[in-house]
Amino acid sequence: MHARLFRSLYRIRRVEEEVARVYATDKIKSPVHLSIGQEAVSVGVCDALRADDVVFGTYRGHALYLAKGGDMNAMVAELYGKVTGCTRGKGGSMHLIDTECGVMGTSAVVGTTIANAAGYAYSLKLRRSDAVVVCFFGDGATEEGVFAETLNFAVLKRLPLLFVCENNGYAIHTSQAKRQGLPDICARARAYGMPAERLDGNDVLTLRDKAESAIAKLRAGEGPQFIEATTYRWREHVGPGADYHLGYRAKSECAPWEENDAVRVLAEQIPTEQRAVIEAAVEREITTAFEFAETSPFPHPSELMTDIFTEDANDFAACQS
Repeated sequence: MHARLFRSLYRIRRVEEEVARVYATDKIKSPVHLSIGQEAVSVGVCDALRADDVVFGTYRGHALYLAKGGDMNAMVAELYGKVTGCTRGKGGSMHLIDTECGVMGTSAVVGTTIANAAGYAYSLKLRRSDAVVVCFFGDGATEEGVFAETLNFAVLKRLPLLFVCENNGYAIHTSQAKRQGLPDICARARAYGMPAERLDGNDVLTLRDKAESAIAKLRAGEGPQFIEATTYRWREHVGPGADYHLGYRAKSECAPWEENDAVRVLAEQIPTEQRAVIEAAVEREITTAFEFAETSPFPHPSELMTDIFTEDANDFAACQS
């Protein structure tokens, strides 16, 4: 298990570092919200899931997509805006989906997938499936009305839904303490009648164990569960670089998180030779993914009016021709 978790952590870290490196060339056609520093949350939770379980996430979704088994080639191609991307080059970094792996989608709009996840969980309950849903969102999303409404609905319907708040302390550039009179997200979850626990989001092993326990309760019909995972993003809110010069946070604030880096901590628990094999395989996969994106074509202009929704899609398309 340690080797499997390390591979997932290392894979996410390294592909995002490569995304950051390439971003300056303008080959990547969409904004990127990097998960560097936050990888352990998605890895710890997703490792406890089955293939038929599903996840919903946020615009900072690379880690979730890859941790749940999303295709790396398709993800990188999507960032490049290529037709071989996971949404055919139309969604970009903030709209990743791989339904075969249970990645039902990420969204650029804060909080929207919280309700989506509840709807999917309700359908599973009606079908008497023992699959579960996990919804990932940031601390900023807990201030949206949909958060309160969905938690209440989930409890009333005893939905097989695990809420995972990735609390990195900031909604863009504003700290949680400046946004919330009582910065206790778990207390708010408990107020709706569901168990809630605050965990160290860098402790991937404990996080995995707690997620496994919560998921077992979901399958047993005990109703929704809530995990708040404290974490920290190392890079700027959107983009490949640092943003400490903006003055809303200090570099020293990040130092303890870097010292307790989940990738490094777990790497030290893997035998050197085994770790080298894992790292070499991941580096090859990343090289292949970027070569795939580079050589893939852009969507044909005929794709412009496909994969969209209107009440009269055919009439609309005809008007544009």
